[in-house]
Amino acid sequence: MKIQGQIYLPGDKSISHRALMIASLSKKTSIIRNLASGKDVESTGDCLKKCNISISGKTNIEKIITGYTFQNPKNELDCGNSGTTIRLLSGLLASRKIKATLIGDESLSKRPMGRIIRPLLKMNLSINAKNNKTPISIEKSEIKSIDYQSEISSAQVKSAVLFAGLGATNKTTYQEPFLSRNHTEIMLKSVGADIDIYDNKTSIRGMSKPLSPLNMRIPADPSTAAFFAGAVALLPQSELIIKNLLTNPTRFEFFNAIKSMGVGVDILSENFEGGECVSDIFIKNKRLRSISIEKSKVPSLIDEIPILSVIATQADGKTIIRGAEELRVKESDRIESILFNLRNMGAIVEEFNDGFSIEGPSKLNGTTIRTFGDHRIAMAFTIAGLVANGKTKLDNYECIDISFPEFFNTLRNIIK
Repeated sequence: MKIQGQIYLPGDKSISHRALMIASLSKKTSIIRNLASGKDVESTGDCLKKCNISISGKTNIEKIITGYTFQNPKNELDCGNSGTTIRLLSGLLASRKIKATLIGDESLSKRPMGRIIRPLLKMNLSINAKNNKTPISIEKSEIKSIDYQSEISSAQVKSAVLFAGLGATNKTTYQEPFLSRNHTEIMLKSVGADIDIYDNKTSIRGMSKPLSPLNMRIPADPSTAAFFAGAVALLPQSELIIKNLLTNPTRFEFFNAIKSMGVGVDILSENFEGGECVSDIFIKNKRLRSISIEKSKVPSLIDEIPILSVIATQADGKTIIRGAEELRVKESDRIESILFNLRNMGAIVEEFNDGFSIEGPSKLNGTTIRTFGDHRIAMAFTIAGLVANGKTKLDNYECIDISFPEFFNTLRNIIK
């Protein structure tokens, strides 16, 4: 068995969420192509529609958005499983002086919301959430500018504050320890927002007029591409071309990491879309060696650590990942989820509060994977099953639909 061919993937999930929200801030029509196809982005679109934003187009091939028509929703806004939706939308709706209650599914209801509530309270938003969890209720408020220094590097917290800052009269500044993914800043700048970007510090001024329309084709999602690159890394004689991939430096750390592990990673082309760098890349199987991931690198590969951990089981030596405590508050406690399944497959691992180590290479054994309802755990351990002895099954296949319902078909098409 080997991986061979080329793939076109649905649009980046992070950019898709932001594209819908930023397009809603323009009076003119925006056209967005190749939106992410999972349920998370559908949640964002549905919530915006309930706030009277016009979004048309039956498929994700092309969406037409006409905004700047915000109204208080008549019903609760259901964010489903999407942390990006609920956190970013809280800031966006605050800037538009909207009264709303945002809810989510069982998984989302367990995730921490205090990280956005604290800065939004400082911005004078009337916001309530019992025990800093969903549901979140916000009231019409006069938003004030703040100078906020975050203790964590989180693109979701950053985006919530920047979006809220669009409703303030003065300059709002946000600083984080390390630069997290910066799609919100890039996209806002591309449509005329008054924003200044200095590495891990960003300043934004309130909107004096509607933003320009956003017209772009969303590049392929590197977090989704990571699973197929991971399959190449694991299966000898494999090679793959990934077309139109987002290669923003804040999202490319996974590919830097596997290149450090010995995998061939070559950029074949480069262009720009909506201010974002987009490339075709070539991935080639080579002998794997262990690496160490430090805290400063984690924000740029937080979603790829599950598949990186699977790759590490087949690398020579001990791979160490530290400073990744943010994994404990994702769709599942991903440190626990990763290590539970790796141990069941026979890998040698050690757990830390903020990460883990993995000894390699290990012989993996097929088993029933406990997904914890987490799409990235499900996809990562499907890839692990490609090199395991015996059959690997998932206890929940449907959770993959959250981000990438086409996952299994795409994988089948490149297995030779």
